[in-house]
Amino acid sequence: MKNVSEIHVRENSGEEMLDGMAPDFPYISTRALLDRYSVLWHWHKAVELFHMESGSLEYETPQGKHIFPTGSGGLVNTGVLHRTCLLNSNAPTIQKLHIFDASLLYGDVGGRIYQKYFAPILTGGRVEIIPLLPDEPEQVKLLELLRDSFSLDENEIGYELRLRTILSDIWLGLAGLNHSMDISSKLPDEKIKLMMLYIHENYPYSVKISDIAAAGFVSERECYRAFQATLHTSPGEYLRMYRLQIACKMLRETDKSITYISQSCGFGSSSFFGKAFLAHFGTTPTEYRRSCSTS
Repeated sequence: MKNVSEIHVRENSGEEMLDGMAPDFPYISTRALLDRYSVLWHWHKAVELFHMESGSLEYETPQGKHIFPTGSGGLVNTGVLHRTCLLNSNAPTIQKLHIFDASLLYGDVGGRIYQKYFAPILTGGRVEIIPLLPDEPEQVKLLELLRDSFSLDENEIGYELRLRTILSDIWLGLAGLNHSMDISSKLPDEKIKLMMLYIHENYPYSVKISDIAAAGFVSERECYRAFQATLHTSPGEYLRMYRLQIACKMLRETDKSITYISQSCGFGSSSFFGKAFLAHFGTTPTEYRRSCSTS
């Protein structure tokens, strides 16, 4: 299991880059150390099963928000836009994750296992997220199984078979919950992804709402509606947050000047950049860089 302190996304699509996902066994396991960062909107083709080892985390999808305290867990479906937010940056927040292509468990798309147990979650009236909470009696055993699944020794003979078996048992429990709770949502609007893609490719420049709308082949009014309905924010606010995300990365990973970073991220003046950064993070760019270098 690899410790991670941040995720990396493709700037032209918002898709998370999953390093280590092998074609012959499409699975990775990570231990996310979330004390220092929240994650902005992203998605991945793999499904995500997670367990909260400590701390509390808020997940947001186009369908809404879910809070996951210590001992809880859940499933994030394939292709679902989501982001996470720390609820207490002063407390250790650690999350363990199984990230895998669901075909690892079902094999053939045309087979009975896929049609009976996977298609109802992965396709059609699709699930975005299934929460597992320790105060729900019918979910306690499933959470224990999820917690224990991270204890498997990858160096033992038969590890891959044992892992696939325990993930299949967890999936069976999730399929039962999905059926009984009738959790469903529409597929994320592909037009919103086109508009997000435009922002990701053009954030350094002057971006107008009309430009974003044109990228999604919609009117400006529909553009505002789509962002609000799907991402619960405005297109302008999403652009600002994406620029801040890139700025944070540059502050952490380069020694470029504040002026250079502000211009490279589309903020223009360093004064405007500093005000936007302070308003959102509660610290200045210089203080943020200093805290990253001393941690």
